[in-house]
Amino acid sequence: MRKLALACAAALALTACGTNTPAAESTGPVSLRMTVWTSNEAHLKLFNDIAAAYKAKNPRVTEVKFDPIPFESYTTTLTTQIAGGNGPDLAWILENAAPDFVSSGALVALDGYDTSDLSPAATKLWQQNGKLIAYPFSTSPFGVFVNTDLLKAAGQPLPDDLIAQGKWSWDNVIASAAAVNAETGKAGIVVRDFDYKSWDNLSTVWQGWGAQAWSEDGKTCGFNQQPMVDAMTFLHKGIFIEKAFPGPGTTADFFAGEAGMTITQISRASLLKDGKFGWDLVPLPSGPKGKYSVIGQAGLGALKKGKNPSVAADFLSFFTNAENSAKLAAYFPPPRKSQLTADTLAKTNPLLKPDQLQSVVVDGISTGVVKPSHKGQAEIAQAVRSALDPLWKPDANVKAVLDGVCGSINPLLAK
Repeated sequence: MRKLALACAAALALTACGTNTPAAESTGPVSLRMTVWTSNEAHLKLFNDIAAAYKAKNPRVTEVKFDPIPFESYTTTLTTQIAGGNGPDLAWILENAAPDFVSSGALVALDGYDTSDLSPAATKLWQQNGKLIAYPFSTSPFGVFVNTDLLKAAGQPLPDDLIAQGKWSWDNVIASAAAVNAETGKAGIVVRDFDYKSWDNLSTVWQGWGAQAWSEDGKTCGFNQQPMVDAMTFLHKGIFIEKAFPGPGTTADFFAGEAGMTITQISRASLLKDGKFGWDLVPLPSGPKGKYSVIGQAGLGALKKGKNPSVAADFLSFFTNAENSAKLAAYFPPPRKSQLTADTLAKTNPLLKPDQLQSVVVDGISTGVVKPSHKGQAEIAQAVRSALDPLWKPDANVKAVLDGVCGSINPLLAK
């Protein structure tokens, strides 16, 4: 029984684990709980300000609690809560879990939500049978934050100069990152939130080789295809030979001045407000397949099994309306077409210049691909992570390891 419960939580097989008929709602005071994966004070202050405005208009709602769950265990913790009958009223949902949540029937369909201003590309993952199931409140391309002081100390060209010369490429990035490590002792470049666990963040690298975790229809493994072999060989060399990336067991926080570059999203920019070092934000470097962009998405959904699903859905509509979407755009690029301009985003992103927002965010959304997602993602993700573990050794046989990844996940892709 315990194994079945864990399987239900891990795979988000909520329709199999129990019905998704909304619970009877109370008519008294309402307290809402919304899980998030940020504990950033600036983010939470904004959320609480929006919640306060909602409560002022809806006095029956006495509390809106934002419940942070660590990013690395977010989906597992959330699905365990839901399977155990202790789920939240609303939840952020990672893009890699979108197929499971949207198809499971666990979320309240957002009937009546005005989608006329929403980008069709942004809502693609979050719809079923023409209905919006969750709101894609953040559609955020990855970029490269650069510590210009460390690059100068290592005698390396700045990204703006390389971009102007058409030389902002992965080969040159690795050369600069390796020099930073050799000359300063700091880390060269960090794929933030990867930490040799969250492998899907490596799509910010491998997409430059045109590699895919699996085919568009989700049925064919792409890990042992030549583009992925080439990309992972490049990455492995960058870790163990060039020392451009921090190795396994080594941590480096770019925002604390411990790395020359990091790949992440603009929501992290607030960590730079103290001005301890010079920095820049630029697009991902080009790879053998040319320029590219990778997008991370987050949806916001109301749980049918929450205590007050209709109130939760109403708060969701308020939280993401045009006015509040403009405020959230300070950290989370919106799906609203009217707000996806550099000038509009600059109003709520004072640390970022309009040209940075244009090149990384606006242009990135127009051309980017979303990080890998698949039904049964939790089980697949764990299988990939385990099968990739042998890759993170200096003498790894890259092709053999990637063949092993496909061997592990092919039965899961076929489900």
